[in-house]
Amino acid sequence: MLAAARTQTVARTGGLVLRAAGVSTWSHVPAGPPDPILGVSEAFKADKDPRKINLGVGAYRDGNGKPYVLGAVKKAEEAIRASNADKEYLPITGLADFTKNAAKLAYGEDSAPFKENSIAVTQSISGTGALRIGGAFLARFYPHSKVIYLPVPSWGNHTPIFRDSGLEVRGYKYFNKETVGLDFEGMKADLKSAPEKSIVLLHACAHNPTGIDPTPEQWAEISDIVKEKQLFPFFDMAYQGFASGSTSRDAQAVRHFVSQGHQIALAQSFAKNMGLYGERVGAFSLTTSGPEERAKVDSQIKIIVRPMYSNPPLHGALIANTILSKPELYGEWEGEVKGMAERIISMRDKLYDSLTHTHKTPGEWGHIKSQIGMFSFTGLTPPQTKALAEKAHIYMTADGRISMAGLNANNIEYFAESVSKAVKGNL
Repeated sequence: MLAAARTQTVARTGGLVLRAAGVSTWSHVPAGPPDPILGVSEAFKADKDPRKINLGVGAYRDGNGKPYVLGAVKKAEEAIRASNADKEYLPITGLADFTKNAAKLAYGEDSAPFKENSIAVTQSISGTGALRIGGAFLARFYPHSKVIYLPVPSWGNHTPIFRDSGLEVRGYKYFNKETVGLDFEGMKADLKSAPEKSIVLLHACAHNPTGIDPTPEQWAEISDIVKEKQLFPFFDMAYQGFASGSTSRDAQAVRHFVSQGHQIALAQSFAKNMGLYGERVGAFSLTTSGPEERAKVDSQIKIIVRPMYSNPPLHGALIANTILSKPELYGEWEGEVKGMAERIISMRDKLYDSLTHTHKTPGEWGHIKSQIGMFSFTGLTPPQTKALAEKAHIYMTADGRISMAGLNANNIEYFAESVSKAVKGNL
């Protein structure tokens, strides 16, 4: 008789089998903490109040609060269906036309690395996958340091991604709670005090979660410090075009660093700017010294990707590449991205006006308009966000971060009124 996988007692009484509970193989596994974003969404779904608002989800919503599929995406899908494309596996590094066009979108077709064919690039499972590939590559091959510095705060998934990749995670100052703005002096001081040749993660645009970006002049200073300290810049660009409405403007930091001679790593996502959330379309790239070095880096990226997920999905890459490669669709897409960005900017203006002029809300609210992109750090405290959820049915993360895309003409006044009451303490 084979030995039982676990200890158990069996007794038979009149044909009834009674089993005493044994020790499960997984009894030692502790319950993990709930995801802060998913927790907000779950609480929102359980709420039956018709006034409820979900400002936790990081996905664009139209003026009626509904998911939005871009017209350019629909047309691209029609073109793909008409082409009778097959469903064969992609190569390990993905659809070659897509990765080339993704690199062109990020770096610019006039950039030296693009023209010299010195960008090693792979398709990834959206931006998260790009960061994970990059983290694994740096942990394995970056010769100078296994430490990566993240802004404080940063996207919640950055820390586990890089820790699981084998890097040590440290922080540099970024957010000033007093001004609800950029702590530029603190940022510069921390970067200057970091050990030489450390890795530093930089949000290319629309910093998540604060919505606070350096100015072009500040980016130039950051570039100089990174060069002086010989830090290695790793850009996360999840919102190109979605932040300002201009793909070129949102890539300014990346392109400036490259123009100044930095070798960089770059994670791209097409979830937000093309609305391809569920398609998981992204790219990871590294600039190299030339085609020969690029080929060697490419070969090692393949070795990392192969045991991780073998090769990336096809459909989303076909959609993105169809848009990027067809001038008429590219123009339509740029117009739609601009429209999405402008709607969010208009919500910022309306929220600021309502808080300051209509409701005379105590405090300074200029950061609502000066921040950029999908998210805003409102400055609301955890007790205030809790009160808003429990009494006004408005859901956001405990740190006061909201998705501006969740606001529209139908709910923004109720939101502003509720926030004002929470700040005044009479909600």
